[in-house]
Amino acid sequence: MKPLLQRNGSKLLGLAAALLLLAVAFIASIALGTTSIAPSKTLEALVEYNPADNEQVIIMTTRVPRAAFALAVGAALAAAGALMQALTRNPLASPGLFGINAGAVLAVVLALTLLPLSSLSQLVWAAFAGAAVAALLVYALGSLGGGGLAPIRLVLAGSALSALFGAITQGVLALDESGLQNVLFWLAGSVAGKELPLLQQLLPYMITGGIAALALGYPLTVLSSGEDVAKGLGQRIVLVKAVAAAAVVLLAGSAVAAAGAIGFVGLVMPHFARYLAGTDYRWIIPYSAVLGAILLLAADIVARFPVQPGELPLGVVTGLIGMPFFIYIARTGFRGKEAAG
Repeated sequence: MKPLLQRNGSKLLGLAAALLLLAVAFIASIALGTTSIAPSKTLEALVEYNPADNEQVIIMTTRVPRAAFALAVGAALAAAGALMQALTRNPLASPGLFGINAGAVLAVVLALTLLPLSSLSQLVWAAFAGAAVAALLVYALGSLGGGGLAPIRLVLAGSALSALFGAITQGVLALDESGLQNVLFWLAGSVAGKELPLLQQLLPYMITGGIAALALGYPLTVLSSGEDVAKGLGQRIVLVKAVAAAAVVLLAGSAVAAAGAIGFVGLVMPHFARYLAGTDYRWIIPYSAVLGAILLLAADIVARFPVQPGELPLGVVTGLIGMPFFIYIARTGFRGKEAAG
């Protein structure tokens, strides 16, 4: 299928339009909620903050941090998903479905309940370790049986590890019920109640992972044509895979540390990016990041309204959006691979 945008100029304009939509979604996330605030007041607070204005105080202390977390986490998860789909050449690859998010959550839960860790900087390293262990296990299990990495084996390995990590997490919490409240948002996924200093601690990891992902755009495009072709063009395949894997761990681990287990963002957005921009990862990765940020901002807005004055967990909303798409890709994606084979 031909991409919607075929020329580089059209792709650049499309990316600019996506960035404009992202700005609109960011403003909407700040303005909408239990107490709706006029967009003009929102812009006024962002440009010239007045601490004596109650609405502006709500905007700057609650709404802006929440929107910033949603933007950063959505971009990180979508970029990680694009990298994983490029590495595995599997249309179902994503941090959620391959157990990486579940591994990071388990590591955070173990750190909170079994170790004297409480600061975010310590928990971030626990999330990174859990994400890395999960990625290694999925790769090892997906390689069993000969014939290299098979898409169906990777999906089965990721599903099995997600179930295992989830069961262990529930078991740990059952033994320490007092710690449940401390880790509840990591289990359901949430960007509510966050403070900007927490995001500032995580941004260096997200930015490092994002820069690495963007730098890998051309090598991953070549690698997607096959390892033999990539070797013939002088690509250092082992190095490319190692850097991409490290970027996935940085992006997914920091996203879990920031907002918990939020699924399907990394699965859905790279497919939309390919629909718009084609198979060149120099375009897929930035498109995925921007679209992922838009999706999570929109999902967070939707989560605020069905059960007021409470709200739905963000992971529930992304699951409702992503599950039909997962079923569609599971049917059409593997069929395409079988036909190609």
